[in-house]
This record gives sequence, structure tokens and C-alpha cells, in this order.
Amino acid sequence: MTTTDIRVAFDRAAQKRRSSLFRRFLRHPGGYIPLAIFVLIVLVGIFAPLLAPMDPNFVDLSAAKAAPGPEHLLGGDSTGRDILSRLIYGTRTTLWGALITIVTALVIGVPAGVAAGYFGGAFDRAATWISDALQSIPGMIILLVVAAGSRNNFELLMATVGVFMVPGYFRIARSQTLAVRGEPYIEAARVSGLSDGRIIFRHVITAVYPPVIIQTALTAGIAMGMQAGLQFLGIGDSNVPSWGAMMLEGFRLMLTYPLMLLWPSAALGLTIAVLAIMGSTLAELVQVRTPRVARRKRDEVAAMPASAPTGSAHHSAEGSALRVENLRVVHATPTGETEVVHGVTLDVAPGEVVGIVGESGSGKSQTVFSVLDLLPATGRATADAIWVGGVDVTSSTPKQRRALLGRTIGYVPQEPMSNLDPSYTIGHQLIEPLRRTQGLSRSAAKERARAMLVRVGLTDPDRVMRSYPHQMSGGMAQRVLIAGAIAGKPSLLVADEPTTALDVTVQAEVLELLRELQAEYGMALLIVTHNFGVVADICDRVIVMRGGDIVESGPVDALFASPAEPYTRELIAASLDDAVGRDELDRTTTGVPA
Repeated sequence: MTTTDIRVAFDRAAQKRRSSLFRRFLRHPGGYIPLAIFVLIVLVGIFAPLLAPMDPNFVDLSAAKAAPGPEHLLGGDSTGRDILSRLIYGTRTTLWGALITIVTALVIGVPAGVAAGYFGGAFDRAATWISDALQSIPGMIILLVVAAGSRNNFELLMATVGVFMVPGYFRIARSQTLAVRGEPYIEAARVSGLSDGRIIFRHVITAVYPPVIIQTALTAGIAMGMQAGLQFLGIGDSNVPSWGAMMLEGFRLMLTYPLMLLWPSAALGLTIAVLAIMGSTLAELVQVRTPRVARRKRDEVAAMPASAPTGSAHHSAEGSALRVENLRVVHATPTGETEVVHGVTLDVAPGEVVGIVGESGSGKSQTVFSVLDLLPATGRATADAIWVGGVDVTSSTPKQRRALLGRTIGYVPQEPMSNLDPSYTIGHQLIEPLRRTQGLSRSAAKERARAMLVRVGLTDPDRVMRSYPHQMSGGMAQRVLIAGAIAGKPSLLVADEPTTALDVTVQAEVLELLRELQAEYGMALLIVTHNFGVVADICDRVIVMRGGDIVESGPVDALFASPAEPYTRELIAASLDDAVGRDELDRTTTGVPA
């Protein structure tokens, strides 16, 4: 693949992300409804000369303070001008002022923020100081001075408002740039010889533009409010129709003619409201990328013939620590729902160690997450039956399923450092779950947590409980997670890749500890891994998964001795225990004795 091909691929990927965000925005009720209203408002402003029934400055003394009627649909103001015409032309004025403000803030704030975050140094310090200084200046006083000096020049006033909006854009652009500046792909681009400008436009801007769009929606509403406020104070040309000037006149006659205040206030409030809703919806869609699937597509997936169930149960439902029958997991995608686990059936007996093994993407973690009811918002699991501890929980509510966690089911996640909250001490993170799930007092929970830390091999439990996650090694953090999982004395312990990100010696220690705890407490242990070496070390029975199906299962010794499936043989062969050493490779390839 050439460099040009790679650039084209990056461009297409970025365009796909942008179009995906826009499509999700259009499918969200908080997106398409306010957007339609705002587009209508913009069209009213653009085509004001065609829509207005008369000249907004035409004075008809007979229509002064006239009530709404056929000739004047919204009535007349205090001088006899048509309120509807002035309201329509005021839309154009308001939108034009907001556009000036946004462009000014964008042109100054975003480039300055990106440059400050990317290059740092003296420019960053100076730009940050200027941004802080702008926020400390009383903006209304400056606007009054500019109005007096420019003889109420509308464009200059709104540009000044835009300058005061610069710090918001600057801080957002700078913080987003700082967040991605140290990423490995930025360093790789720099090492590959790309210029700083190309890196900024190709890689940094993609992280900056989503929050900038959100800020723009909010800034537009603020700009309209400030514009109306200035005009309400009498700043501006009285011959130019605007919502703020109409509100000022309506406020003066509020007791005798309240309708004059109602119409511009409603128009301004509606416009600001739809902008705020669009901004909040964009924030939601950017932060939580949850695809929405149309009902028609869900029905199409449901109508498709289901694949045959895979796997089998080896124990009775009442005698199993866990039994899952015909489990299916689907995930929502922009193009519809995709099934990732296809009718899996498995079980684990009390005191038994079962391993689920397979390559990445085989569906093993999705199977476990379904049992734990921890699927993401995009996921949906169905099963003919799920038994936990001999109890059928298939029709249990999510609250009832969650009540099993920490009591009947213990969970050891992968990535130990990512699963401990850096804001709290280890003691707090062990004690609070015990108090909630077991109903223990603080002193009793502290004593049990301390005992569990000792049991998992941490010789100084008091120091560990006072420590924060960053003060421990990966192996210690994994032992803490194991202690938390067994503290509730569960009958089923689920371990999802418990040796990930640990070095070889620590992996062996963790596996030995899990086996000891399982035997000591008589728990059923369901361990998820992609490593057949882990399976050989501690498992009694193994389940091999591929592409969301169980392809083979059985006792570990029998499966290792004579695997029936080629895929299983490939996984076993991928273990490097019997690999040729470096010396033997050298002798084979060169023919030179070692």
C-alpha cells in the first residue's frame, strides 16, 4: 500500500466518522426536531423580504397599538409599524449578529488553542494569560465603550462580543490538543517526517472539531441573548428591526399592551432553546457513541432464521453453579444489528474449573458479560434459560440480576490498573462494596477486607489499604481485585483474562492463587482466556469458541491429547512451549554448529 493509499484511507475513515455523527444526530429526536425548527428560522431570516407583508419601517398611525387582525396579524407597535414584519426582519438581524460573533470567536480561539496546546512553550503561556485576562474584563462596560466610539456600529459590536467568546474556544481547543499531542500515533506521524502543520490538520483537528461544534451551538444562543440585551439597553439603530429593540418597546408598554413584548420574547426564547438542545444532543452523541437501530431493521434481524445452538450442558440445572442455554448476543451497528454469539450452551458445576478459550473476537467475553448483565448499551442478550446457583434467573429484572453480583457471583476483570478508581484508596474500594452487598458494619467490613488481602498474599494489608492504585504494581493490583471478588464468598467466580498485562512470573502466581482459592472455598471458577497454557494449568474442562460458536468442549486432558477440530489444534500449536530454540534455528538455517 502506497503513502497515497494510506492518506486516502485516513480521509475516508474521517469522512465516515463525520457522516456517522451527522446520521446519528438526524436520527435522534433531540437532533432532527430542533434542527428542523432552526432551519425554518434561518429560512425566515433569509427570505424576510418575500415573507414580510409590508415594509418593517412603514408607519401607519391608525395601526398604533392595534390588536392582531387581518391587516396586521400580530398587531401594530406604538408607532403603527407592523409587528409581524419587524419580527421577520428581526430574525435576519439576530442571525447575522450571531454569525459575526461565532466567526470571530472561531477564527481567533480555535487556531490559538490548537497552537498553544501543540507547541506549548512561551506562546502557550502568553496565550493562556491573554485568555484569562479576557475572562476577567467586564464585557458589558467594554461593549458600551465600543458602542459609543463606533456610533452603535452593529457589526463591530457583535465582533467585540465574539472576542469575549474566544476564551471558551481557546480552552476547548487547547485541552483537546493536549489530550492527543502525546498519543503514539502523533509521535509516529512526526517520526515518519510529516510536518507539524500536516499533523495538526490531519490528526489533531479530528479530535478538536466535535467539542467545537457543541460550543458553537451554545455560543450562538449566548450571542443572541447578548445582542438582544444590548438592543434592550437602546444600543443600536432604531430603524433596523431587531428582537431586542422590540422587547425594549414592549417592556415599556408591558402593562397596557403586553402582546408587544410576547412575540419577540417567544421568538428569541425558541431560537436559544433549539440551539441549546442541539448542543446538548451533540455532546451526548460525541461522548457516547451508541448506534441506534431502526425498528424495521431490528424486525428484519429477528425474522432471520437463527443458527443452530452450539455447546452442551454436562450437569443438571439445579446442580449447576451456572448454566446457560442457547445464549445469543446481538449488538447495534449503524447498519443494523449484528449477532456476535450464536446460541451458546454451557455450564459449570460447584468446585469445577472451566475455561473458555478462543482468539480475540470469538465471543468469549461477550458470553461472560451476558451472564454478568454487563453488556454495553449497544448489546442485547437473549437465552432460553440462565441458571445461577441452581436458581432460574432468566426472567429476573436487571435489579435482581445485579443483586447477584458481589454475593453469588464474583468477578475478576482484566487490566487491573484500569479497574481500580484512582481517586480512592484500596481500603475504600474494598470496604464500601462489602457494606452494601453484605450489610456489614464499617469495622467488620474493614476486618474482612484486611483478611482477604492477607489471604491473596499481600503481607502488609494495612499499608495496601491506605494506598492508592498508582502506588501498587500490576501484580498487587490484580491480587486486590481477586480479594474484592472473593470477599463476598461467592459460589461462582468469573475471571476474564486475569493474567492480561502481567509478566510471566506474576501470571503464574495469579493462576496458582486462583486455583488455591477455588479449592479452598469450593467455588466454581469460569475463566476466560486466549492462552491454552492457562487452560492446561488450572482447568478441569475447556470450551473452545470461534466466531461466536462453541466448536469443541471436553476434559482438558482428553482435548489436549486428541483435539477433534482443526481450529483447536491450531490454538494448541500456537503455544510456543515446544517451539524451536534460537540455537537450533541458527544451526538449521546456516548449518553452523552452535
